[in-house]
Amino acid sequence: MIKNFIEELKWRGMLHQDMPGTEEHLLQEMRSAYIGFDPTADSLHIGNLVPIMLLAHFQRSGHKPYALVGGATGMIGDPSGRSDERNLLDEKTLRHNQEAVRKQLAHFLDFDSDEKNAAELVNNYDWMKDFSFLDFIRDVGKHITVNYMMAKDSVKNRISSDAAEGMSFTEFTYQLVQGYDFLHLYKHYNCTLQMGGSDQWGNITTGTELIRRIGGGKGYAITCPLITKSDGSKFGKSQDGNVWLDADRTSPYKFYQYWLNSSDDDAENYIKIFTFLSQEDISKLIEEHKNAPHLRVLQKRLAEEVTMIVHGQEDLENAIKASNILFGKSTANDLKGLDESTFLDVFEGVPQAEIDSSEIGKGLDMIEALSVKTNFLKSNGEARRALKENSISVNKEKVGEDYRITSEDLISNTFVLLQRGKKNYFIIRSV
Repeated sequence: MIKNFIEELKWRGMLHQDMPGTEEHLLQEMRSAYIGFDPTADSLHIGNLVPIMLLAHFQRSGHKPYALVGGATGMIGDPSGRSDERNLLDEKTLRHNQEAVRKQLAHFLDFDSDEKNAAELVNNYDWMKDFSFLDFIRDVGKHITVNYMMAKDSVKNRISSDAAEGMSFTEFTYQLVQGYDFLHLYKHYNCTLQMGGSDQWGNITTGTELIRRIGGGKGYAITCPLITKSDGSKFGKSQDGNVWLDADRTSPYKFYQYWLNSSDDDAENYIKIFTFLSQEDISKLIEEHKNAPHLRVLQKRLAEEVTMIVHGQEDLENAIKASNILFGKSTANDLKGLDESTFLDVFEGVPQAEIDSSEIGKGLDMIEALSVKTNFLKSNGEARRALKENSISVNKEKVGEDYRITSEDLISNTFVLLQRGKKNYFIIRSV
């Protein structure tokens, strides 16, 4: 059953621009659309989530999505939104990256369905690798004028920028290569729609022009808005740079935290764009949040939904447990359930001291552990007073003067968490 894809995009705030007649075209029957993904890394990041969600909603509306990995265009570099030329990759690296990207897309798109609208992954290197330069300029280049290409914003912005060193011929031809992709998919896969971010409009319409001039047909275009944060900072960036979908690059805990820390305004937008929740469910959540904003129900549900899709149930539960540790809702067992990387993520920036494992094996005196061995507290006297006041915890459990830290206390066989009061932490690292 075909659903109204354009209406879905509108209420979610995901429609920036569409070519006249697109909505009617999509309501007639099952259609095919594609979006290109840059394969210059072996992981996508959350900046890629909007186009991924476009394809996912397209498939859920009864249409067939194609994810195009730009193996050929990845060897060139897209000038859209860039002020410099990107590094070019070899074929072996691009193939490795393609496989990694496919696995991540499979969390959102159904590649294995027996239905006619099962998603497919294609790589433009497969049809560009045997295309000679002479053939390309004869069969494709002659149909698009330099004037047409120069009029594109992506070209004008690069050439007129004071900071840029101009644009190479390689990058100048990018829109022709991307336009040919659309023509190729139109001819061989009956693909009539290309989608992308609003900065891709120029490249997409070059494709529709080639379909008209060479293919004798009609292609359509949809773009989505580029996501911005309400405070003006760049969406998808954290202190460590990109927020990746790969757990080895960005841990599920940090991934979860990124969404949990969204502002109220951003959370209200993000929950429409980055989840599959219905309009009715989202309206209820927004209302609930407005009645009790301190409970942050929007942020919590947003973080849960996106982390669940990208990382799965187990990683989501671990991320929630790890998040609760900082707010006193956890036990020593919860702490000991953390792997080393998540523990270090949770307590990033907390001061540490190294103590020989043999000392811990014998049993480390609590007062020494707080003062002489770590300088967490300034003196033995201060350590003794804090212990008598019952304000010291080892791995989230209160301890007294007679307590000794042993190997049984080690988290991931390496760490012991000391705590004074609610917010003062210190880590002992066994070496």
